[in-house]
Amino acid sequence: MTISSALSNAMTGLRAAGRTSEVISANIANVMTPGYGVRGLSLSSSQIGGVTIDGITRNVDPSLLADYRLAEAAFTNASDRTRFLNDFENLLGTPDEPNSLTARMSDFESRLIEASSRPDAPERLQNVANSARDLATLINNASDEVQRARSNADQNIQIQTDKLNTSLLNVKELNAQITRTLSSGGDPSALLDSRQTIVDEINAIVPVRQVPRDRGQIALYSTGGAILLDGGVAEINFNAVNQVTPFMTVEDGTLSGLTINGFSVRTDSDRGALGGGSLGAQFEIRDELGTNAQNQLDALARDLIERFQSPAVDPSLMPGDPGLFTDGSMALDPTNEVGLASRLSLNPAVDDRVGGDVWRLRDGINAVTPGDVGESRLLQSLSDTLTRPRVPASGAFGAGAFSAANLISTLTSQVGAARAQSEQGLSFASSQFDEMTQQILADGVDTDQELQRLLIVEQAYAANVRMIEAADDMMQTILRL
Repeated sequence: MTISSALSNAMTGLRAAGRTSEVISANIANVMTPGYGVRGLSLSSSQIGGVTIDGITRNVDPSLLADYRLAEAAFTNASDRTRFLNDFENLLGTPDEPNSLTARMSDFESRLIEASSRPDAPERLQNVANSARDLATLINNASDEVQRARSNADQNIQIQTDKLNTSLLNVKELNAQITRTLSSGGDPSALLDSRQTIVDEINAIVPVRQVPRDRGQIALYSTGGAILLDGGVAEINFNAVNQVTPFMTVEDGTLSGLTINGFSVRTDSDRGALGGGSLGAQFEIRDELGTNAQNQLDALARDLIERFQSPAVDPSLMPGDPGLFTDGSMALDPTNEVGLASRLSLNPAVDDRVGGDVWRLRDGINAVTPGDVGESRLLQSLSDTLTRPRVPASGAFGAGAFSAANLISTLTSQVGAARAQSEQGLSFASSQFDEMTQQILADGVDTDQELQRLLIVEQAYAANVRMIEAADDMMQTILRL
């Protein structure tokens, strides 16, 4: 080996060591950076001697990354669903809570019994009116909160759809930049990191499958089969409303669905084209969970109105007259049940807050003048109809007859069971997501390994320096001859 070849080999070794130390430093500095792929320097032996730097490799396991994204999307979806069901259960309360729906109904029953034992006591009649009003108010509030949750979901869909469109355009632009960088012989690793981060954000909204294409580009397909990006970018459209009401559904066109490139796609939880992530969960809250909750509340309100609207219960009523509970001060119209829970109210005739008289609880809703203060038959009749089993005219409560308390108990049990089932699914999704996260982290930057590599690089650097020093000594010796 000549002195010049030795110097050349040492110089290429120094350049390789310096470049490797830069790569290692970048790995350590980005150990917690989302979407960062571990870098490695690709080296080979030169035919003329020394070391050749072939380029930088970015190490990412595509199969592990795909599983991680699916787990993240499932966790996001389950979290949103469970949050809605948990909030709805909190609105109704549990039987042990003093302000729960069950407790309000129990209090109403107790107040009727107390009043029937002393029909001459105005304060007991007042307690019945107050308890009935509180029961109706709780049902009103639950209905209003369900519609507020549906409205929030509708707004979230708009926000996520806009973000999805923007992110897809960004991925398309990064695809083009990566292709240009590769064509010019540059290192696209930073661009690949940025693209992976954006795809992860898209995946949280809509779970996607990433398919490699030529020249470093990728295509994105939703797990529901929609083409989001493959050369061209899909245009996803959605139109939010200011406020969602019980009467508004996607089926009748009062609420917006989704279109992809102008074509309508399904948004249901079973076969939605963009389902499985947070976007699918918001559609499920707006169009399925929210409407089901409203339907059950409306059925409960209808049962409560119908129990007291019969002349057999209150002889002062004529057919078609409103009873103790009303549909916005009017008698129940069976064809107008939607949103009934928000309109449920105490009959103004017995509501002292709007000029009514509580003695009509004892003498009849349509009584003109007070009757015998010791007469308790009507109060007993009101108490009996509240506890009498009857088959609900609507709602998904199953077969059989229910008292008012049992109907409420069935509703709260259904909500609790749905919440528990959703939490079970969330627990599974969370465990899976945590495991995938740990595997992604394990596949990422290992600082211990990087520091060991850095020690080896330092040793290689020192060896090349000694080679240069030795060559320099030989040259100095030759010059002194």
